[in-house]
Amino acid sequence: MAPLAGYTCYPFRMMVRELGAALSYTEMVSCNALKYKDKATQTLLFTTEQETPKAVQILGEDSRVMAEMCRVEILEGYDIIDINMGCPVPNVIKSGEGCALMGDLHRASKIIKACAGGKRPVTVKFRTGLTESNMITAEFAKMCEDSGAAMITIHGRSRNMMYQGEPYYEQIQQAKAVVQIPVIANGGIYSVEDAEKMMKETGADGIMIGRYALENPYIFSELTNTPIKKSRLTLLQEQLALCNCYYDESFTLAYMKKITSYFMKKQIGTKRYKAELFQCGNCEEITMVLEKIFNNT
Repeated sequence: MAPLAGYTCYPFRMMVRELGAALSYTEMVSCNALKYKDKATQTLLFTTEQETPKAVQILGEDSRVMAEMCRVEILEGYDIIDINMGCPVPNVIKSGEGCALMGDLHRASKIIKACAGGKRPVTVKFRTGLTESNMITAEFAKMCEDSGAAMITIHGRSRNMMYQGEPYYEQIQQAKAVVQIPVIANGGIYSVEDAEKMMKETGADGIMIGRYALENPYIFSELTNTPIKKSRLTLLQEQLALCNCYYDESFTLAYMKKITSYFMKKQIGTKRYKAELFQCGNCEEITMVLEKIFNNT
């Protein structure tokens, strides 16, 4: 399961693991926010002993700060550290972070080397390049390996493509051909058939599912033949229970409204409940609306 800002909190990660995902990353965590002990960032990093292995994704552009943050106490419990070098969001790019690092291989290498100096494996997630006219996937992949990355994940689109368009399978395949470390392929996977095509076309060692898992988390059970009999309502009720157990009501309400909206996508007869969902002011109201939505569809 890909790291997704606003969604891959502890309850969501536990759900997709139960459904068949082999690994699920935290939301993207800013190293600058970590440095100043931002309370919201610490909330993003909540985990328990039940989650194993644990993988965190960090974001930054200063190798010294990032290396220092890899050693802070709150990250000690994480088994894998992933560096985000693929986020295409304008504010991230303007800060020289995320996919902006694909325009500066020297700085990107310096960051990986600094973070990979510890005992835990460091992985890197990136795209095919900044633009479709300048694809550097294989070159960037080789740089990651030479800098100490233990695994790479490649989103098969350039930064300017954002989340749209057919992935460039051949770019991932070319990267796979020049490195010895595992390569995970990401982008444009909405079905078992898409996953099989991605594996066949790229020769990747595995796949990563992104936003599609928000509307169909069962994709993991479909891909891994994991028998799951739980309904969407049951999954959401369990998400609500976990949130109530570990987070405050404000976080719980915001998260449950977002994830329920995705669960409602393409479900016949659910649109009429959306306004009611977003008007919920407490968890009891959320509980009642969930039952209305998924018991009447």
